Amino acid sequence: MSEPTTSKGFFGHPWGLSTLFLTEMWERFSYYGLRPLLVLYMSAALLDGGFGFERTEASAIVGIYAASVYLASLPGGWIADRLLGLRTSILYGAFLISAGHISIGVSSFANSKLPFFLGLILIVLGTGMLKPNISAIVGDLYPEGGARRDAGFSIFYMGINLGALLGQFIAGYLGEGVGWHWGFGAAGVGMLIGCAVFALRAKSTLGDIGLHPTKLADPIQQAKRENQVKLAIAGGLILLALVIILAATGILPLTASVVGKYMTYILIGIAVAFFAYVFLFGGLNGDEKKRVLIILVLFIAAAIFWSAFEQAPTSLNLFAKDFTERQFGSFTMPATWFQLFNSFFIIALAPVFAWIWVALPKMGFDLSSPAKFAVGLGVTALGFLIMLFAANIVVSSNGAVKVSAFWLIFSYLFQTVGELCISPVGLSSMTKLSPRRYVGQMMGIWFLAASVGNLIGGLVGGHVDPEKLDQMPQLFTMTTASLAISAVVLGLLAIPIARMMRNVDEHEKEIANEGETATV
Repeated sequence: MSEPTTSKGFFGHPWGLSTLFLTEMWERFSYYGLRPLLVLYMSAALLDGGFGFERTEASAIVGIYAASVYLASLPGGWIADRLLGLRTSILYGAFLISAGHISIGVSSFANSKLPFFLGLILIVLGTGMLKPNISAIVGDLYPEGGARRDAGFSIFYMGINLGALLGQFIAGYLGEGVGWHWGFGAAGVGMLIGCAVFALRAKSTLGDIGLHPTKLADPIQQAKRENQVKLAIAGGLILLALVIILAATGILPLTASVVGKYMTYILIGIAVAFFAYVFLFGGLNGDEKKRVLIILVLFIAAAIFWSAFEQAPTSLNLFAKDFTERQFGSFTMPATWFQLFNSFFIIALAPVFAWIWVALPKMGFDLSSPAKFAVGLGVTALGFLIMLFAANIVVSSNGAVKVSAFWLIFSYLFQTVGELCISPVGLSSMTKLSPRRYVGQMMGIWFLAASVGNLIGGLVGGHVDPEKLDQMPQLFTMTTASLAISAVVLGLLAIPIARMMRNVDEHEKEIANEGETATV
């Protein structure tokens, strides 16, 4: 059998990519099948089978949930690096996600909110174990790095969006059209399939990649480190269980919007503390510090992008429900189906962008990661500018007019182009720029940027409300402006960062050549 990193049987890429592609596809089927239903379900009236929450509270809960999913990637990467290894962490994560969906699926039979929120917590824990580590293994399939790795991540990203498309189509239809928990159950079945795919195919297609964590040379120090990780995990789980018990019994009253606000401060503080620790005490050399500095710049840009893009399950979802014409003959299109367009455009355009990233260097236009990010932010700003015009149409009619579906469709097209310039490139950049001993944690930091963005998107996303029309133009104006300003700033920084990266790469090549000469 060919080595996993050299075989080229999956669209010219290693066969291991197919296993990771399918696993992530089904995991995203479950995640995106569930997520668009949440704000609609929780804000639906009790008579309609929902919780009857205020829109701002329901949206904030979605933001906290999505933020926690990505935040959990930081300890998930740390546990994989230091204790379990990438592959075992992925399996544990898949089991936890499956258990979470089962808990949500049975919540209606228990006639209680507790199983529902417990299920969300299990999904958060499981996704934290799975998502950063499966992306890290994709990077390990390409030890040579370069444009081929970017192309591999683009194909991997296409699998993510194929799963998202199928999940939103099936679970969205069942949840809105048949019953909420039919949609929740369909999402859970998808995760069970993904779990089975990875368990059955990993050994034959991935070889030894990701089997073992990085270990210290001294076995005594290694055992000490493993015990520290185990104690940290136990302490974290005990604290989480205590919070759940106090909240469930009403001893600790929680308001989602307030929790989300303070959680934003905490997440930004975690990012600042992590980068400070790595710079000051991470044992990095000069070149590694320059690379981590670039990761910091990309982190800030990504957080701004995700705060806009992740309004899809909140503000844009509610706009589709209340202010978009969805009647086509006798068929009423589910509001969640509008998010299918993002996934559809990704699937259609991902191979094009994979080709572009490989072709541009051959044509003498090798864009740096910051340059690609700047383009992505600018294009996404255009997508929200479109929504600003649509919102003004609704407001000018005092909510009496529903706008054409094409406003949302074109907005999602621009957002998708922006996403393709940022998300797969960002994933690849984390594996390419990270110091080897920090690759899992740096992948977690990448998802921390998404966590901050999801949280902000949830906190502002409830401001799409038929009773408060004036808030919509304000929301979309603020979003457009933040994206446009960030694009300009990052575009100005792209040239000096690219120059610095060339100097670092040349220095590393000189060191490598000196090592080869010494060996000879």
